Amino acid sequence: MDPVIIAGAGPVGLALALALARQEVPSVVLDEGPGTDEQRAARTVVLREDTAALLERLAGPQLTGAGLHWTGWRSMRRRQVTRDVTFAPPGPVSNGDRTDAYGTPDEPGTADTPAPLHIAQHVLTGALRAAAAREKLIEVATESRLDSVDQEPSGVTAHTRGPRSTWWRGSHLVGCDGPRSTVRKLLDIRFPGRTAVERHAVAALRAELPRPGEALLHRSPPWRTSAPSGGEISARPLPDGVWRLDWLLPPGKDLATPDLLVTLVRETLAGWNGGTTPAYDLLDTGVHTVHHRLARRWRADRVFLAGDAAHLLGALGTHGLDEGLRDVDNLAWKLALSWHHGPHEALLDSYQTERRAVVAARLRAADQALPLLRGGGGLRSVVPGAARGREALLADGHLGHGAMGAPGSYADSPLQPAPGESETPVATGPGAAVADVRVTAEDGSSVRLRDRLGRGSLLVVLVAPGTGVWERRHWLSAGVMPRLAAAVTALPHTAELLVAENYPGAAAHTVLLIRPDGHLVTAQSGVRPADLYQAAETALGVPAKEQAAANAG
Repeated sequence: MDPVIIAGAGPVGLALALALARQEVPSVVLDEGPGTDEQRAARTVVLREDTAALLERLAGPQLTGAGLHWTGWRSMRRRQVTRDVTFAPPGPVSNGDRTDAYGTPDEPGTADTPAPLHIAQHVLTGALRAAAAREKLIEVATESRLDSVDQEPSGVTAHTRGPRSTWWRGSHLVGCDGPRSTVRKLLDIRFPGRTAVERHAVAALRAELPRPGEALLHRSPPWRTSAPSGGEISARPLPDGVWRLDWLLPPGKDLATPDLLVTLVRETLAGWNGGTTPAYDLLDTGVHTVHHRLARRWRADRVFLAGDAAHLLGALGTHGLDEGLRDVDNLAWKLALSWHHGPHEALLDSYQTERRAVVAARLRAADQALPLLRGGGGLRSVVPGAARGREALLADGHLGHGAMGAPGSYADSPLQPAPGESETPVATGPGAAVADVRVTAEDGSSVRLRDRLGRGSLLVVLVAPGTGVWERRHWLSAGVMPRLAAAVTALPHTAELLVAENYPGAAAHTVLLIRPDGHLVTAQSGVRPADLYQAAETALGVPAKEQAAANAG
């Protein structure tokens, strides 16, 4: 069968190729450039725990070692600290001490999000390129600019121009080619939204700052700032003593000149160091402009959009690459299942339904908050059910909370089964990302739950306290395990059976059914093979009428 064609060799396109290869699907990545990336120290990305874990699975643990996990995060207004957070270290939940994948640790003052990962984008892209080069199922075609796409019922034909001008044949095509997406334009898909929602002057520098390893958001600093906006500064640490500093600029097209940036750097460093500017090495500068846009469609038959080709966001501390990687996680297993087992139209349609709804909600929340946070108006019902201060709302995007920052749930997805008698509540809601607990695999190894994601298989987790001290040969034949193992073998798609000592909010003998991208399908009380089978069919996009016909037969 023909490979999947991926237009764009940025982080999203390369991650998608690696995610497909992990599920034994070949791909061709069309790269407009020469296969190298410009090294810009001021162009960095912040990744949440789940997206960092995804990249670690795809490119290896050395990728996360190339970035920095922050030790804490502070927000200040003038001289007052309004929030001081110590991050939980990255890693699996243990002893049930967090309530979900993003946690609620017991220690006072600890964020309910484990430490974000901050990494230079060229370092990230380089690590993904190196991983793709090692993968036999991935072909990267450099200096290949897409200029036409034709679809047929049996596949997609794409033409590229450049030194390697040629025709490519694929089963599907995914446009990961950025904000000016050629794929989106060729399909005549509208990309409405807002331009220049926020602008920031940016500098990357090496310096010794107070409280190394901590990120900072400082509003209205007490010193006189040269920033035309009057002052909102963020400082984000990177490895080797490097910092990225951002200064909010007012709306408009006023230039952030090199002289202004140097003045801002010196004023800010002096303000944070008692009036004396410490030694620093200025590595890179620029202007970061945030746009908010959302493509009308993310699927046109065999062609899909992902990442910046499908959406642009980034105001108030939110991060567009995070959402682009979640697009990858959502789409890869659905494409892989269709590639291996034939058309699954409802499953492929669910990509747009799920991901577009999550990003649209994120954009609505930011658009509602922006005029109130930036314009100085009162705060009332900025987010449905919320009436909080500016500092809390600003923290949401940076810390991954609330409507602006928390990872999205697919609770309203057509892939979610209707609640049934066998369903039992756990701390993770249906459609939400599961907690990263430690589990025991069928071979007896103890692993993180997230390590088993992205392989194309459903996961079935039995919560069985005490099994961790048993030998595998004992718990495989004890209690409900034989019946559950038989039910898992009979499921309509490959599934892996795992055992957890505990899971947040789950009683003993709770059975969790989890999608390949780590979102909870259902939690059931005990072993109920028929209910488990029906939930699995729904998660695979089998329409209810087909389920009913199969049951009747």
